[in-house]
Amino acid sequence: METELTDLSWLPALSQASGPLYLAIADAIASDIAAGKLKDGVRLPPHRALAKALGIDFTTVSRAYNEARRRGLIEGRVGQGTYVRARAGRSSSVPGGLVDMSMNLPPLFDEPAIAERMWRDIAALQGDQGLNLLMRYQAVGGAMRDRAAGAGWLKPRLVEVAAERVLVCPGAQGALLAIVSVLASKGDRICAEALTYPGLRSLAAHLGIHVAAVAMDEHGLLPEAFEAVCLEHRPKALYCNPTLHNPTTATLPLKRREAVVAIARRHGVPIIEDDAYGALPTEPVPPLAALAPDLVYHVAGLAKCLSPALRIAYLVVPETISTVRLEGAVRATAGMASPLSAAIATRWIESGVAEDVLTAIRRETRLRQQIAAGTFAGAEYLSDGEGFHLWLKLPPAWTRGEFTARLRTGGVGVVASDVFAVSKPPEAVRVGLGAAETRIELQRSLRIIADLAVQSPAALTLVV
Repeated sequence: METELTDLSWLPALSQASGPLYLAIADAIASDIAAGKLKDGVRLPPHRALAKALGIDFTTVSRAYNEARRRGLIEGRVGQGTYVRARAGRSSSVPGGLVDMSMNLPPLFDEPAIAERMWRDIAALQGDQGLNLLMRYQAVGGAMRDRAAGAGWLKPRLVEVAAERVLVCPGAQGALLAIVSVLASKGDRICAEALTYPGLRSLAAHLGIHVAAVAMDEHGLLPEAFEAVCLEHRPKALYCNPTLHNPTTATLPLKRREAVVAIARRHGVPIIEDDAYGALPTEPVPPLAALAPDLVYHVAGLAKCLSPALRIAYLVVPETISTVRLEGAVRATAGMASPLSAAIATRWIESGVAEDVLTAIRRETRLRQQIAAGTFAGAEYLSDGEGFHLWLKLPPAWTRGEFTARLRTGGVGVVASDVFAVSKPPEAVRVGLGAAETRIELQRSLRIIADLAVQSPAALTLVV
């Protein structure tokens, strides 16, 4: 419901403002929205009334309102005035309030102050880098400032990484494509967990490279299975996702990581470590790249731990390898990372916004995992409280194909094991907890999944 303010019932707090006055007014609008002082649908003072109250000219207020409108904070209505804009719906809902849970996205967090800082940093790039950011190419592999920001982002997990070893790539898929194309050729074989990232399977098929399955258990890949594959197939590389594994959520224990590194050294097999979720754990197990910096290609995308919109990944090249060949592969396959996306990532990392976003994602993730635990009590599934997906093992009565089809009928999307399977797929599905816009939507959709799982497929069949 809209609430109309009198002409002077809201005034921006400008006593401590610095910089252009119009930006200070726009920042005050954003701050008061974040603090709950300005609610959705509230009418702001008319331009002339606010100008008179502040003792400034009409043009400054007009510029301030235009800036706030550009940020999506307010909207003008012809003949009615200027109003605080209701937050845009970002839901992936389908009719009935259900959501597509096949996408593995970071959850939306309801922390307006952090969201406003994200947008403010983006706006600040105009003054920081100007038109060059939009109208010039940059070096493949990223500008040195962006590489250094990537090294700083990875420091909590990899300790010290020289910026010269970091390449800025257009997403994790672009980084993986470049690495695999350097390490293997058509007809060669690499190996990966028996359940693996679909993008790896896709790019291997595109390059004509075979993928050998490494057996797993609930803790991740089995070192003895990796050694058996090395002896039988002599793979060109091992691809693995050792932290919050997609799709099983397993995190490979430290002893297994050390064993995998020892086996890889013994057989001369380089390791491609996909650390998509590595930033999420508050007490992470050391990455493989920290254990063997001379052997491991470490790929750390920002899509899962910061923002899917950036499409930026940091590729740390092994100490013993020159970046030149990888830069050439990035140029030939994926091309230059977007300078704008790289600049946003760098700005967020340098300003501390990235760390705050990560903290907000962690908070929301824990709450959603609690909802999932309550909903699936008694079901057989794998999850981790710091990850935003779970791996649901289906009861014997269900096949994965029939289960996913039944859910689609009800408007809920999940991913069957087939897309991950290098060998025989199990009867299981991955459920993403981050796609739902709200926890209420999440709970409703999870209840649909849980209720269907305990029913008999035969009881739901109707033939006429």
